[in-house]
Amino acid sequence: MKTLIRKCVNCGKYTMKDKCPECGSETRNTDPLKYSPSDKFQKFRIKEKEDENNGENSS
Repeated sequence: MKTLIRKCVNCGKYTMKDKCPECGSETRNTDPLKYSPSDKFQKFRIKEKEDENNGENSS
């Protein structure tokens, strides 16, 4: 599936065009999302984040 949003290689601006409207250089498809719904390790990341937050609150 092709994504609609693209990122400029040169200036880093996001656009939906093949060429950046700001600097005129080529754009590329953005990277896929960081987490997927079928992520096997999601529960471990959530647990680690909760542990970090609980540790900060008790200081």
